[in-house]
Amino acid sequence: MKYVNLGRTGLEVSKICLGCMSYGIPERGPHLWTLPEDESRPFIRQALEAGINFFDTANVYSDGTSEEIVGRALKDFATREQVVIATKVQHRMRPGPNGGGLSRRAIMIEIDASLRRLGTDYVDLYQIHRWDYATPIEETLEALHDVVKAGKARYIGASSMFAWQFAQALAISERHGWTRFVSMQNYVNLLYREEEREMLPLCRKEGIGVIPWSPLARGRLTRDWDAASARSETDEFGKMLYANVGEADRRVTDAVRAVAEHRGIPRAQVALAWLLGKPGISSPIVGATKSGHLDDAVAAVDIELTSDEVKQLEASYLPHAVAGFV
Repeated sequence: MKYVNLGRTGLEVSKICLGCMSYGIPERGPHLWTLPEDESRPFIRQALEAGINFFDTANVYSDGTSEEIVGRALKDFATREQVVIATKVQHRMRPGPNGGGLSRRAIMIEIDASLRRLGTDYVDLYQIHRWDYATPIEETLEALHDVVKAGKARYIGASSMFAWQFAQALAISERHGWTRFVSMQNYVNLLYREEEREMLPLCRKEGIGVIPWSPLARGRLTRDWDAASARSETDEFGKMLYANVGEADRRVTDAVRAVAEHRGIPRAQVALAWLLGKPGISSPIVGATKSGHLDDAVAAVDIELTSDEVKQLEASYLPHAVAGFV
């Protein structure tokens, strides 16, 4: 495994982050394909053995049970000092008023709840899951600053939003002397490259680490165009992301297959190697429900695509409507 500093921080993270949305009690969330604890733990152990030290989850994943499973596994398989734990806040955790969002009240309640579930005194990276249009960003940023100063988080990060929103948040933090976002967890893959227009250049300019989610396009870059999986058939959010796929997208997946066949490697390795080769990308977030998923992710770290291969992979891409947070 190779490691990289997350943005301009001194925090060293593996170039692959294990995404833990796949781990959680299925009955406690909308995703029936999630793995219960006994089936989840081997993947967390495998990740650690492969040198992955970066684990991303969220309070909302399977109603908090993802955090519980991840916390117990990391405590059993590693020391706290060995791992970098990231979690998120914003989505609704309870019905009724104040059940979600990024108000000061919500953040203070949810950081403590996440720490209890994870079984730790602090998280390394505390991220806002989405922009909260109902709460002034100043309120959110000051609350996050206080979370860091209280020792409950070491760094703060953000997730999918418009680049102007992220630029505004960075400027407000600087103006007030508050803790600054160090990372952006956004939606980037060969089938969705809209972040290359504004967000990725902004992150490079500001020294922000980029940790993309869905780097394999919910598995669409790893299989034949017409093939399906249990997740693709039940993942309503994924269906929304790819509601308007067209012939150009098919040609992109065909190019992935062609490059993979020429190299004699799995398609997942090609798609991840392309992303890892993009300037400013720190650590793609990879889900794993089969051991081969982690094997491919780790192998991709050492693959360098040629300029001709990159051109082949990118040639058919056409602009898409903004997705992932609107």
